Amino acid sequence: MIFMISSQHTVPTVYGAFGLKKPNHPLFCFKKTIRMARSALDEMSTAGAFIRTPSTFRNTISRDPNSQFPAEAGRYHLYISYACPWASRCLAYLKIKGLDNAISFTSVKPIWGRTKDTDDHMGWVFPTSSTEEPGADPDPLNGAKSIRELYELASTNYSGKYTVPVLWDKKLKTVVNNESSDIIRMFNTEFNHIAENAALDLYPPHLQAQINEVNEWIYDGINNGVYRCGFAKKQEPYDEAVTKLYEALDRCEEILSKQRYLCGDTLTEADIRLFVTLIRFDEVYAVHFKCNKKLLREFPNLFNYTKDVFQIPGASSMVNMEHIKRHYYGSHPSINPFGIIPHGPNIDYSAPHDRERFSK
Repeated sequence: MIFMISSQHTVPTVYGAFGLKKPNHPLFCFKKTIRMARSALDEMSTAGAFIRTPSTFRNTISRDPNSQFPAEAGRYHLYISYACPWASRCLAYLKIKGLDNAISFTSVKPIWGRTKDTDDHMGWVFPTSSTEEPGADPDPLNGAKSIRELYELASTNYSGKYTVPVLWDKKLKTVVNNESSDIIRMFNTEFNHIAENAALDLYPPHLQAQINEVNEWIYDGINNGVYRCGFAKKQEPYDEAVTKLYEALDRCEEILSKQRYLCGDTLTEADIRLFVTLIRFDEVYAVHFKCNKKLLREFPNLFNYTKDVFQIPGASSMVNMEHIKRHYYGSHPSINPFGIIPHGPNIDYSAPHDRERFSK
């Protein structure tokens, strides 16, 4: 058997064994469909380690009516993918804070598609109709075919990644912010005058230092850690990432053996940020990203904690497991070349948990 390696990713096109003769055979053409410039799969060091680049749109919505981006009902739109954990935590805030009537949102299709006819970039795309893809809708504001088009509308010389979430200003027709950690802070405080659940503060002043410290090691070891495992192209960076991942999970398990949430008895931003990774762990990361040393279900406190957060009113609406699984298994052909989606484990996160034992 002879292999030809694509210049973009190390996915083989196979000759000989299948008796291929015509150059337009699907296997010969396969390498053309997996070029993903400006995507997470290209963020690699020379040592084969995944290195995430920072977001570029970092404007702030403020309750100050004289600011460039004042917090007004009906002015902003959130573009998300249910598959993306960073976008999902923004949707969680929108739902939990009761901002549904103030900020609209649209989800893209779960599987990456061609974003332009002029190059081979693959990324987030919108369906052509509201019936094409359950859970996804066409762009209602600009008629964009892809998230890439939104970035190009906002900046004619943009050269970064075309990521979600995107917080869009309908009035100025531009991207306000594409950094989820900024967006959730804005949703937490700046829209309280129109939020249905304004009293909920997920970043209270007396816990901010603790939340920041927890966020830092959870992001490094878990949120981004699973990607560093899954996108590693050499054994050494994978080994380093998976070791750090399970050290952080063990640390969480220990904390949650003594208290209901990461920062005590109160749900905070740190819990939402951890939850979006945990809800994907056994269904995707354990298989697709080789995070299989220990399943979430084998951590009794973490597993029940995940069910606890899932059952908070509004939280489950950000979890679309079909979109999640179809995206990961279907959008990374260098990892899963045939796009096979595993059947299981289909965990019921609405099942009873034991976290009430910490309630006062």
